[in-house]
Amino acid sequence: MKKYTALFLAAYGIGLATYPALTAQTPARRVIQPAKFPNTGLPYSPGIMVGDTLYLAGQLGRDPATTKIVPGGIEAETRQTLTNLREVLRAAGMDFGDVVSVTAYIVDFKDFDAYNKVYREFFQKDPPARATVGVSSLNQGGRVELQMIAVRTK
Repeated sequence: MKKYTALFLAAYGIGLATYPALTAQTPARRVIQPAKFPNTGLPYSPGIMVGDTLYLAGQLGRDPATTKIVPGGIEAETRQTLTNLREVLRAAGMDFGDVVSVTAYIVDFKDFDAYNKVYREFFQKDPPARATVGVSSLNQGGRVELQMIAVRTK
């Protein structure tokens, strides 16, 4: 995009010095791959850090050792999902206090109260913005998947 904007400006005789924001360096993109994390072999990164913002990929309640969904229903899956996401946050030098947005995908809204019970354990004060979306199914028969965005503010 920056290349095409520069070409457009040059075509009209406008120098980039007129628009210093276009010459600023884009923050580096860094993959966050925690050591203690379910390695599924799927083509995605658990987290991508750009500047002070961390984008966390959607995660299921997978056991890091087996990559299988943990047994025990929605509460166990939610706890494991949040534990896995905490590992990504820690690998980036962050914690749940840095999370600004969560998107939750849940298979059965009858599980919503049980899901929220566990969610509150991890976000006890000033929870992030959140959207909860009902879906017909998730990979491996999971009941909940969570995706997050965190911003380093400290």
